[in-house]
Amino acid sequence: MKLHEYQSKQIFAKYGVPIPKGRVAATAREARQIAEELGGRVVIKSQVLVGGRGKAGGIKLAKTPQEAEELATHILAMEIKGLPVRKVLVDEAANIEKEIYLGITNDRAARKPVMMCSAAGGVEIEEVARLTPEKIIKVHIDPLLGLRDYQARDIAASIDLPREHWRAFLQIAMGLWKAYQECDATLAEINPLVITGSNQLIAVDGKMLIDDNALFRHTDLAEMRDLDVEAPSEIEARKYGLSFIKLDGNIGCMVNGAGLAMTSMDIIKLFGGEPANFLDIGGGAGADKVSAAMRIILSDPNVKAILFNIFGGITRCDEVAKGILIAMDEVKPKVPMVVRLVGTNAEEGRQLLANANMITAETLADAAQKAVAAAKGG
Repeated sequence: MKLHEYQSKQIFAKYGVPIPKGRVAATAREARQIAEELGGRVVIKSQVLVGGRGKAGGIKLAKTPQEAEELATHILAMEIKGLPVRKVLVDEAANIEKEIYLGITNDRAARKPVMMCSAAGGVEIEEVARLTPEKIIKVHIDPLLGLRDYQARDIAASIDLPREHWRAFLQIAMGLWKAYQECDATLAEINPLVITGSNQLIAVDGKMLIDDNALFRHTDLAEMRDLDVEAPSEIEARKYGLSFIKLDGNIGCMVNGAGLAMTSMDIIKLFGGEPANFLDIGGGAGADKVSAAMRIILSDPNVKAILFNIFGGITRCDEVAKGILIAMDEVKPKVPMVVRLVGTNAEEGRQLLANANMITAETLADAAQKAVAAAKGG
């Protein structure tokens, strides 16, 4: 789950990371009031969950409250990469002398979090990694021990940070680590961390990604979710505990088990088709869950056929068949459906579907070929 800049920086501040004075505004009038409180010279920053806000005109410097109101009016009427700007962050403008990148993410190869830092802050870190990887300092963090003081000092020395800033940098690095760890984040990033004209270190931008699987531990963070960036079908699927990702193909997929779902998608592509979604109904899915999954698949107008690939272990095939029949009665689908049922109560499930005018298959390869042919009108 992505957090907005203002949400990320609020979390950082709780862990001792210094951030500029400022507040979020939903109207231009609010932006003007905040600018007046901050003394007039502010930065108006669009709050949308995409990169490239500055290049799109979504970040502007205002020298007066009147100008802040005018810029906020313009920015709040924008769409950036298809996402509407509903809020702006009004921050006190910083006198920037130097920009630094500082972030933590998961290194799956090392099976540890890694802190990354670069003196080339303020730009896309991916470009720095591609063009000048030697400018990025990496330190792996033992998850049992946490970030150690000496590691933060080593990073400060490696980027030639003046020694007078080491104490503040150590506090920021530790705060970022605690925010990352305690929020179950997969990314916590400050870009840039700046040295100001008054010789202070301040995080003027922030970004966090939270592990969806840990949100049950963080109801306060779950409430911060921005639904503008998610497909309506994915929002609906989450209500029923379904793992659903919308794709660009035309063959809807309903499978139990993530590995089997990915295999089904691969075989569809092998035979010349394109999956319209990834959908794992999980183990033990009842008729209500299957019915909801089918409604979600059919809400996509691009779907020309549906492939059901159910391996009955925990999930009973007759329960899946009941769910399919319930959904058919509710939704009245007009697309062909191919069903492969194997495992627990598979025979009972096939009998339930025998009179429903559905295409059946014995093997996954056979089912995929029939689904591809059905999607093409064959």
